[in-house]
Amino acid sequence: MGGVFGAVHHADCLSDLFFGTDYHSHLGTRRGGLVIRTSEGFKRNIHDITNAQFRSKFEEDLPKLHGPMGLGVISDNEDQPLLIRSQHGSYAIVTVGRILNLEALARELLAGHALHFSELKDNQVNPTELVAALIDTQRDLVTGIRYAQERIHGSCTLLLLTEDAIYAARDRLGRTPLALGRKADGWAVTLETAALPNLGFRTHRFLGPGEIVRLDHDGERQVQPPGERMQICAFLWIYYGYPASSYEGINTEVVRNRCGAALARRETLDIDLVAGIPDSGIGHAIGYAAAAGIPYRRPFVKYTPTWPRSFMPQDQRIRDLVARMKLIPIPELIEGKRILFCEDSIVRGTQLRDIISRLFDVGARELHMRPACPPLVFGCKFLNFSQSKSELDLAARKAIRELEGSADAHLADYADPDSPRYEAMIEKIRQQLGLTSLRYQRLSDMLAAIGLPREKVCTYCWNGEELYGPEADDLPLRP
Repeated sequence: MGGVFGAVHHADCLSDLFFGTDYHSHLGTRRGGLVIRTSEGFKRNIHDITNAQFRSKFEEDLPKLHGPMGLGVISDNEDQPLLIRSQHGSYAIVTVGRILNLEALARELLAGHALHFSELKDNQVNPTELVAALIDTQRDLVTGIRYAQERIHGSCTLLLLTEDAIYAARDRLGRTPLALGRKADGWAVTLETAALPNLGFRTHRFLGPGEIVRLDHDGERQVQPPGERMQICAFLWIYYGYPASSYEGINTEVVRNRCGAALARRETLDIDLVAGIPDSGIGHAIGYAAAAGIPYRRPFVKYTPTWPRSFMPQDQRIRDLVARMKLIPIPELIEGKRILFCEDSIVRGTQLRDIISRLFDVGARELHMRPACPPLVFGCKFLNFSQSKSELDLAARKAIRELEGSADAHLADYADPDSPRYEAMIEKIRQQLGLTSLRYQRLSDMLAAIGLPREKVCTYCWNGEELYGPEADDLPLRP
């Protein structure tokens, strides 16, 4: 998916920018970048972080990066930040999100203006460069940002650094969050509020969907009010958001505890202990154990000093190797035990199947799985949080294909937890994973744990609804 961070300081923003950006490293896989406005202009560095930590790649650059304002980005794919020179002057820009109509917009811009695009790879346009090109068609930056948000189908949250300010814009439907941090000698804008407290910031407020603010040494100024429509990604709380972060004022770890408790309330199973698949399953498991009055234990632990998060490598074989090598079982907590595991979700299921097999090999008596969200029937098309290249990689779709002969058959039925087809799909996934039992969270329970109105939350990957509520008819999302 990716993450962004910006800092404005009365003296030097480098320390805040460096560590604030680093606190987003769990969100991206490919590139990290920093840009600072110095007395000599913009200074920028971009590094490949595929096989190394963000901090280790930028330490040698820091002596050259001192100034009062800057942007940082952890990117899934394209090189960022970009430095742009246009009729608006020089600026730097970073983005996070996914542009569904990227190629259509690029063709339109090339046909109507004397523009060119640098190629990212395979003849693909750099999404951040395209956003800058859209902005530069308008008379000023704020109008340009607003125009870009209106033209983009999908999502695009951005930070833009000029010579004297940072412009922060949350995407039009608020699918990704942005928050402002404040302290005596500076301001910050961040996707993850977990980046703020250790740097001395307190969370000042959350930007609304489509809102644009200007940050400078005088403080914040709203230049575009927020819209009323919001479709924030529910998976922030369930999986990829950091436990210490809050979105819309709702803490991630608290939501995960509530998700686990909701699973426990629907349970009648007799088990010996509750565990969580590290790391994002742990909060759900703690909530389950507390609500059920069953001991929480760690039957395996994660070795973190040298192994990255298993979703990050692009090669499936490497992801599987990382997942296997970093999890170390504890036989004393496994042998002869009836264990219930909480997991944030089941995406492909390949790594989970290996974990289950290993636990039975160590001597587990029973293994039960309780994901904290419903089955993923649709691949996310608004953000890049999943590395699956196809919806057919999803465990639910593979089960549907086995049952129907087609992975696209009767999807509405398979997303309905009260339908016979849903039950058949769950049983097929259970068999494929080798579990003793499998039961998913109901969508209503997950939304209640988050605590936002149903119409404010995107649930596309579970039920295929692009937009929920009466506004769906007048808001085109498809390219």
